[in-house]
Amino acid sequence: MRTTITLNDKLYRALKLRAAESNESISTIVQDAIKFQMLEDLEDIEDAKKRQDEPTHSFDELVAEFKSEGLL
Repeated sequence: MRTTITLNDKLYRALKLRAAESNESISTIVQDAIKFQMLEDLEDIEDAKKRQDEPTHSFDELVAEFKSEGLL
């Protein structure tokens, strides 16, 4: 599929340079970056699901605990 994206000029120049140095197309580099980001997001979601039953603590509780232990 063909699409249009808007990039910062400096970012685009860096991307073009990387493509030329690596002998890859800009499309390939962008697609790989998107795939990497999506896989990382999936890993984060899986980790969150594994930890969903863990007890939670509020920020205020943690601050109070750290203060009582002399960490803050």
